[in-house]
Amino acid sequence: MVTISLTQLQDQLGSDLQSDGGGRPTRRDLTGVHISELTDPTPYLGGGELLLTTGIPLAGTDEHVRRYVRRLVDHGVSALGLGLGAGTDHVPPHLAAACREAGLALLIVPDGTPFLQVSRAYWDIVGRTEQADFAANLGLQTSLARAATRPGAAASVVKVLAEALGGWAAYLPADGTPESLWPTTESRVLPKLREETARLNLAGTHAAATFPLLGTDVVEYSIVSGRRTAGFLAVGAGRALRPADRQLMLTGCMLLSITAQQDWEMRRANAILGGTASTLLLHGYVDAARLAAAELGLPPVTDRVRVLAVTGEQVDLLSTEELADAVAAMATREDAAELRQSIRRSSLRCIFDGLSYVVLDVPHVAPDVAGGAAASAKTVKLEHPAPVPRRLPGVAPDRLGAAMSGPVLPSQVSGIVVEVGRACRRAAPGQLVQTENVLDPLADSWVEALKGYTRADLVDTVRCYLGHRGQWETTARDLQLHRNSLRHRIEIASRLIDADLDDPDVAANLWLALRGVTTQPVQPA
Repeated sequence: MVTISLTQLQDQLGSDLQSDGGGRPTRRDLTGVHISELTDPTPYLGGGELLLTTGIPLAGTDEHVRRYVRRLVDHGVSALGLGLGAGTDHVPPHLAAACREAGLALLIVPDGTPFLQVSRAYWDIVGRTEQADFAANLGLQTSLARAATRPGAAASVVKVLAEALGGWAAYLPADGTPESLWPTTESRVLPKLREETARLNLAGTHAAATFPLLGTDVVEYSIVSGRRTAGFLAVGAGRALRPADRQLMLTGCMLLSITAQQDWEMRRANAILGGTASTLLLHGYVDAARLAAAELGLPPVTDRVRVLAVTGEQVDLLSTEELADAVAAMATREDAAELRQSIRRSSLRCIFDGLSYVVLDVPHVAPDVAGGAAASAKTVKLEHPAPVPRRLPGVAPDRLGAAMSGPVLPSQVSGIVVEVGRACRRAAPGQLVQTENVLDPLADSWVEALKGYTRADLVDTVRCYLGHRGQWETTARDLQLHRNSLRHRIEIASRLIDADLDDPDVAANLWLALRGVTTQPVQPA
């Protein structure tokens, strides 16, 4: 509802509405102009009016006038206007005294000025104000729409709302990612706001709630897109809210919902692109994976990575954020935060052999850490299960199993993926199995040395030899080679890598490093 001040009305009317005794009255808000000659007009008043009378109710004793004024004040009337010329030519002194004692503003409508002129002036101001408010609200709606198109749309929408309402606004994503708050100096409200949001349990509903928070009345809306809760918009206005303000907040909710839907669509598209690059990497096509990541605009594959495998019902339907929360809940308290962020950063995720795999970057690793396969594994119990902030029905951390390798080179991923998958399948629900790396760091250089020999296919020769556990006859028959030719090639291979292929440690490491390595046609020896 539009509020007009008594000062605005007097400015509009000039000499047609004067304060008793001259001067300007204290600023008072008016809800309307009402005319009544009743001794008790209060049953027909709502409070806040300018009451106009020709003086008929004021006939009587001083006590009668004081009671009349007191009734008006008690009912919340803002001002009393006395019209002169219709039986009353001047302001009765006892009326002026009663108004001063009760704090009621007394105004004079001069002889010859009809009350209709006062009423019409009031509604003229209301019309202009409503038009101005409409224009201002339209401008704010436009500002909100523009904010939703900028990078960091949620933060931009929050800022526009906070500034428009003269208070603070916050957006709390349901996936646990950082909140957007404006102004940032109001960060003290965030802990209490999170608690109140969790208590109200607005997730999954198109609902709103109002509650007190640190001396401010807060309005909070759930932001739902489709059937999923994207987050919560909370506003602590610096003044009483008008209908236009609530409409502005609803517009903000709608824009945040659209932004969330667009974000999810973008994530799904990126997941498809990331799946392409990660599938190449898991199959050993490292160069192709790097090229695909670059062409698709994905972050580059780092020099060291970890391989994470996750199994469980509907695990393929989890978003990366949901998967990060679920796996982090299985980790030790010290590792949970870092693991959660590492999973969220990754764009390399795919379904391989029935499991959900994520390739995680390792930005910092100790120099003595070697990549490799899972020769042994240790189990980490679910020490502090926590609910995933935003998840699909029926999916919880204690229904998933996971395994993660230590840091490895990208070229070693294909050699360890099977073992990580086996460890994942052996993991009990709610357990994260961490595999220990035992592959010799020289294994990759051995593979490169074998691939660099151009006179014979030493890669397939050694791979077949190791696969048949050093059995000359079986290997020669499989390769369709004479046994002496095979012996010659194995001798060359041993010299190139400067290691004995019959050494169990060398054989195990080289066998794992050769898995997934493709060969090119070479000139026969």
